[in-house]
Amino acid sequence: MSEECLVRHCAPTLAGIKTASLFTYPYETQEQLLESVRRMNKRLHSKGLRVLPLRYSGKRALIYIYRPKKLSADLSDATAVKILQNCGYTTGSCEKCVVKLVQKLRNDPNFPHEIGLFLGYPPEDVCGFIEQGPDCCKCTGCWKVYGDEEAAQKKFAQYKKCTRVYCDQLAKGRDIERLCVGSR
Repeated sequence: MSEECLVRHCAPTLAGIKTASLFTYPYETQEQLLESVRRMNKRLHSKGLRVLPLRYSGKRALIYIYRPKKLSADLSDATAVKILQNCGYTTGSCEKCVVKLVQKLRNDPNFPHEIGLFLGYPPEDVCGFIEQGPDCCKCTGCWKVYGDEEAAQKKFAQYKKCTRVYCDQLAKGRDIERLCVGSR
């Protein structure tokens, strides 16, 4: 798994300002991909990050990189708990919720819209998307916003700036371990 791909798609997560990121990654064989994921997990584990393939389709995998501590806190939010329970999750364990998400992605033809909770999106926006659909949002950036538009716009700008800075630093030779911020 290339450092360039991780930085381009996951800089805010690597920087510790976002819970998680999701991207598709091409692979030749599933064994090669899994070995690449294992190597990246070894490199990033000490920084509080975990890399997980969620789904395979053709020769592309949906890769999830996340901060388990931040995810656990996000999934403990009362609105998030309600959404997850309504979507069939057993709440109280971040790991069990991730396992259920993987099962849904691999076995259910419908895309689980609650995935926004696993990416650190505001629960009110995830709820708005589920209940109102994609056409009733206030604005769109990294996600569709149904709640606090001003706060979301600030986050979008922060994520964009972080990605630009991280891409510049990688181009100057800084490696992924030095770019990653450790868990707090």
